[in-house]
Amino acid sequence: MILLLSEHAKKRMAEHAITKEMVKEAIERGSKIRQTDGYLANYTYFLVAYKIIKTGVYKIKTVMVIK
Repeated sequence: MILLLSEHAKKRMAEHAITKEMVKEAIERGSKIRQTDGYLANYTYFLVAYKIIKTGVYKIKTVMVIK
């Protein structure tokens, strides 16, 4: 799995100590909600907004912590 991280996603991941491995796990195991332009994966305590570019390549738009 290849992750292409937006600058916004990198910043949010750093702020909340979320690793690439955690994002991959969220995409693989989390519940998914279809969005207008991609998906929202809900896993443990955070959400990942992403878009599938092609098989195995994911553009990560942002990461949000659930409060």
